[in-house]
Amino acid sequence: MIKMQVTAVLLLVAMMVATSAQAIEQYLKPEQFLAEVFADNAPKQEVLWVTKDVAKQAEKILGHAPNQLRQRYWKSNGKTAWIFDEVGKEEPITAGFVVSDGKIVQVRVLTYRESRGGEVRYPAFLKQYQGAELQIDQHLNRNIDGISGATLSVNAMNRMARLALYFDRMSRVE
Repeated sequence: MIKMQVTAVLLLVAMMVATSAQAIEQYLKPEQFLAEVFADNAPKQEVLWVTKDVAKQAEKILGHAPNQLRQRYWKSNGKTAWIFDEVGKEEPITAGFVVSDGKIVQVRVLTYRESRGGEVRYPAFLKQYQGAELQIDQHLNRNIDGISGATLSVNAMNRMARLALYFDRMSRVE
């Protein structure tokens, strides 16, 4: 009897691990994203220090405190590239954002780990961010249409877009 219970528990754990592993989809490695953005000539990585004031605004944008004291980014020819992880429903979404002249010019989902809501990676959804700017109240200057069943993933993408624009602004002040 105990042997059957142990076997059932092990089988359940194995199924859970297999299910979570299946949900991870890497569409683009960070190096590939940077090569795409900077035409195979990625600049040296730079660092934005997340000071107390920057962290305070980032927390307003994210709805939680940022989890780092410094943010890596890449800058060349007036554009910056940012790579963030932000939790959708339960797992982080890794996305890259390119900002030029205070506007988003490109967005790519690099890795998606949730079991649902992967539609946020499609160009039809991502093109909504092109040209988006950050308003004084730290919100985007446009509405982003949601995806049925992917509300939390869309919200995570919106938070990362706002953070990319804010961090871009702060990187130009330094």
